[in-house]
Amino acid sequence: MNATSNESGLLNILLVEDNDDDVCLTREGMTEAGISAQLHHVANGSECMNYLRRQGRYSDRKRPDLVLLDLNMPVMDGREVLAELRRDEALSVIPVVMLTTSSAHEDIEAAYRLAANAYVIKPTSFDEFVLALRSIGAFWLNVSALPSRHSGSASDA
Repeated sequence: MNATSNESGLLNILLVEDNDDDVCLTREGMTEAGISAQLHHVANGSECMNYLRRQGRYSDRKRPDLVLLDLNMPVMDGREVLAELRRDEALSVIPVVMLTTSSAHEDIEAAYRLAANAYVIKPTSFDEFVLALRSIGAFWLNVSALPSRHSGSASDA
């Protein structure tokens, strides 16, 4: 991917996922898809909000260029995270892709009502998952203009 946003020349992606196997699968899939990005991980929505607000152990973290958000998690689920993100003026511009196994119509509608930028149902095969990640990477990292790349605001540093 050719866009850059941090000192290492890689975009920052925050993966919010409670399943360790899915975290490993996503890391492997991103490598296989050729996505050159720095992938950070938190295991639930509460950690996600702390990360995005740079609170506690996340005080030195940069804001991600993109969030990959699971829907069903303990503590604070993806819907709650998305609602809170969109209410927070400083965080509301961060693109969020729901990356989940749920294909339920009500989950898809709810995510878009809460202003998800995309809703991707995790494919069941690894090859299809790699293709989905490659598509996410191609669009968000190469085609779209990300707010983090065009802000110049001290709050994004």
